[in-house]
Amino acid sequence: MDMYIQPDYEVVRNSDRCIACRVCERQCANLVHSYDPDTGKMKADSEKCVNCHRCVCLCPTHALKIVRSDDTYKINANWSNQTINEVYRQANSGGVLLSSMGNPKEYPIFWDKMLVNASQVTNPPIDPLREPMETQVFLGKHTVKIERDERGKLKNTLPPQLKLKVPVMFSAMSYGSISYNAHESLARAAEELGTYYNTGEGGLHKDFYKYGKNTIVQVASGRFGVFRDYLENAAAIEIKMGQGAKPGIGGHLPGAKISADVSETRMIPQGVDAISPAPHHDIYSIEDLRQLVYSLKEATDYKKPVIVKIAAVHNTAAIASGIARSGADIIAIDGYRGGTGAAPTRIRDNVGIPIELALAEADQRLREEGIRDNVSIVVGGSIRSSADLLKAIALGADACYIGTAALLALGCHLCRTCHEGKCNWGIATQRPDLVKRLNPEIGYKRLVNLVTAWNHELQEMMGGMGINSVEALRGNRLMLRGVGLTDTELKILGIKYAGESL
Repeated sequence: MDMYIQPDYEVVRNSDRCIACRVCERQCANLVHSYDPDTGKMKADSEKCVNCHRCVCLCPTHALKIVRSDDTYKINANWSNQTINEVYRQANSGGVLLSSMGNPKEYPIFWDKMLVNASQVTNPPIDPLREPMETQVFLGKHTVKIERDERGKLKNTLPPQLKLKVPVMFSAMSYGSISYNAHESLARAAEELGTYYNTGEGGLHKDFYKYGKNTIVQVASGRFGVFRDYLENAAAIEIKMGQGAKPGIGGHLPGAKISADVSETRMIPQGVDAISPAPHHDIYSIEDLRQLVYSLKEATDYKKPVIVKIAAVHNTAAIASGIARSGADIIAIDGYRGGTGAAPTRIRDNVGIPIELALAEADQRLREEGIRDNVSIVVGGSIRSSADLLKAIALGADACYIGTAALLALGCHLCRTCHEGKCNWGIATQRPDLVKRLNPEIGYKRLVNLVTAWNHELQEMMGGMGINSVEALRGNRLMLRGVGLTDTELKILGIKYAGESL
């Protein structure tokens, strides 16, 4: 620890309640707690605490709490405690600051500035408990013309599709960045829910091939773990061009997290940092992208839809137009709040744009060009609730990716130190003693519960809007109203201000 920096958090122990059972000591991978045999009491080194709350949750007598340190530098609106500490850290190390999870800064959250319209009399609400409510969606090209055979029966000429029972998928999180048990939880939950999970750019562990019908595999610039069986054992293939947490930057998995199993799955040396280059070195134009799209289609006999994932940036709409013409079936757009296992702090906190604005612009551009049905749109980057999900669909998304919400369901406490590989909840780690703390039997059920609850809420909200299917909700911006938004923001989102009539 830099001598100039005081701890961000303090461990407070109630001596009257503490029974020195040493549970906190055994549970903390950061070595915060220790037992003093001379006094028979527990001690805490607050400098090592990352505020993961493992000790607080498991203390049998509730003797612990973690509080934010009230130690502060002289008040300065321009130089906050965090900014000063970051300067000290870089002066001490000479290195790039790394961070995990999504952007935590107080930028506007546009989901919270949109309200949903409701039906009243002339367009009555629908009771989802007693009337049909369709939340099933199909992702892929929807440009097929109706054709009939000589007997008048419809021909099935539909391109490959992803069938989702709910408009939610688990976003890309690689084996290596998260644990085997976390991946198993995601895979099993996707299978039970009738949706999909994404392998991320870390290859697919051989144990999970059996979940192939619910698996999206990713092809990133590093091509980690990519070979024929990998592509074959999947329902869809995603080309990762960018991600919301680090637009314009490649992937980075610290060597400490590359265990023997991860090494075999990724086909890279054990214990060595895995760094994906920022660009795909065979893609420098939409024409190059088209070639990879069709190479992957050809390699899999045109049986699997191809997704192209991009980060939300200022020209997302133009990029989406190019992708729609490249032959891709689905566009995935990841907003600047999207999570990650490791990213340069400056990139995570300052690059990219909100997913709400990028989605609205992309959907509108594709509609104006008459090619919206060429592709489906999936968005991610801090979809936090069923309300965010509904608003995203109303802005034009066909479905949403969730990542951070899924990890929270598994027990993540957002301590944002995933890159250190010492996750006390067994999620973002490869240490066997920590991995076993996440029980997949419990983990997958919690994920199923979360998505099931969201699906119920989605149906309730749709019913209140007088809408009985996700398809009727998609792009229905008339059902959204803004509060606290500027005229420019309302124009980009394509919605009216609350109280403004049609």
